[in-house]
Amino acid sequence: MERTLDAFFNWFFAFITEMFANIWSGIVSLLRGIVKIFDFGTYFGLLANYSSGFGFIGWILAVLTFILVYLFFAGVIFLIVLMVRREIRHRNSISQNDDLLDEIAGLHKEVDRLVMEKERILDMKSLTGGYTPELASGEPASIFNPDGTPAADTEPESREKRFFILDRIDEKYISYVNPGYDDTLSLAEICEDFRNFACFNSHLFYEIKTIRLVFAGLSTTKMLILQGISGTGKTSLPYCMGKYFESPTTIASVQPSWKERSELFGFFNEFTKKFNETEVLARIYESSYTDDVNVIVLDEMNIARVEYYFAEMLSVLELPDANSRQIQLVPSVWENDPKHLDNGRIHIPENLWYVGTANNDDSTFSISDKVYDRAFIVNLDSKGVPFEAPETFSRRVSYSHIQKLYDEALRNSPMSEELLGKIEQLDSYVIEHFRVAFGNRILKQISTFVPVYAACGGTEIEGLDYMLATKVFRKFEGLNLVLVRDEIKGLINTLDALFGKDAMTECITFLRRLQKSY
Repeated sequence: MERTLDAFFNWFFAFITEMFANIWSGIVSLLRGIVKIFDFGTYFGLLANYSSGFGFIGWILAVLTFILVYLFFAGVIFLIVLMVRREIRHRNSISQNDDLLDEIAGLHKEVDRLVMEKERILDMKSLTGGYTPELASGEPASIFNPDGTPAADTEPESREKRFFILDRIDEKYISYVNPGYDDTLSLAEICEDFRNFACFNSHLFYEIKTIRLVFAGLSTTKMLILQGISGTGKTSLPYCMGKYFESPTTIASVQPSWKERSELFGFFNEFTKKFNETEVLARIYESSYTDDVNVIVLDEMNIARVEYYFAEMLSVLELPDANSRQIQLVPSVWENDPKHLDNGRIHIPENLWYVGTANNDDSTFSISDKVYDRAFIVNLDSKGVPFEAPETFSRRVSYSHIQKLYDEALRNSPMSEELLGKIEQLDSYVIEHFRVAFGNRILKQISTFVPVYAACGGTEIEGLDYMLATKVFRKFEGLNLVLVRDEIKGLINTLDALFGKDAMTECITFLRRLQKSY
């Protein structure tokens, strides 16, 4: 056995020695080969042996040969250096990317920590009574002290109630006396008067068509969306409307973190047994006590997804029975709940208009068709042109009067059968060539909007033109227009044939802009 192992180890030693000797011999040979490449003494010796018969041309060719050969080797060495540097940079970039990923992961953890901290602070805030809204009268509610504790004049028993602000509203209207309303103006006069009021008192310059669109649009739905570029007066318009009707507008600034309805209506805190009330909730509740025109603004509404925090309200506002428009606030009933709560539900009054402002840029979400179909859109794409307006004062117009004017417009000036027939023909053409249908909701909105728009001082064709452009043809943006681009020209010809040459200016302008976009 020992002899066998000795023989093996002798062979192993000889094998390894021979292998490393060959490797070393190869390395030495490679180094000697590289050195010999630059053995200029040998090359010059060869040149001396053969140069006697070169002549002038031979010497030139010999020099060029030296230059080209050594340029070739220099190029090879340069490429090797570049490849090495590129590999080093690549490895460095991978290392840097790993560092960035680690940093991003750390930032995500920090964001999660901050969100948890924010939620903890909000929970602590709820212990002090929640928000401090202003009542619709425009005066501070003075319900809370600066430190968030209930004001000194609060009755001891009220602290046991879960709705603090709504109870104060009930107390406010115990001895309320209706100041009376100025219900003498027509829709056209209201539009003109409000335009002059905005100009004279606030230096806001709106086209009369814009004002007509706003008031006529609110006859079709309670939700109005003002969209366009910044600085065109989107938020100022509903704010000024509140001043005109002597019923201050409530402005809710939408936040990117809004993901549910509690951001608008508040929520019941199980720990404190109090309901965290918001300004929007207070305004909705107070609206049930008066016949005022009440406006709630969702400022920058698409900075969060509208479907998340306003979906329930959109559905409720579409219910045909106004008495069924209710929102569940709490699942149970307490004996000392506010007077106008019905089994934990708050009724959504008819005299409420909701106005959302929207900017379309990289910081906002796109508004879905679900919201667009249920709301009325007014595009404010240009700054107002200044004009002179007479001295104009506010008017306390009742909501009942405005609704009465809406009803009279529908009853006295409904859309003609001829115009309805043309709309039906257009509907068939759009379905056949674009696979887009009007839908019953849009047809109902058109039938309401057009007569009211005419009563506001516009024309039927002008109102129909705007509705088709914003409600129907807007849906073309979601189509593959590369495939239907040639059909747009036929649609424009159909509009001219049905309604008159260039009568549908809004529609034709929009369709031609789509053509140029593809």
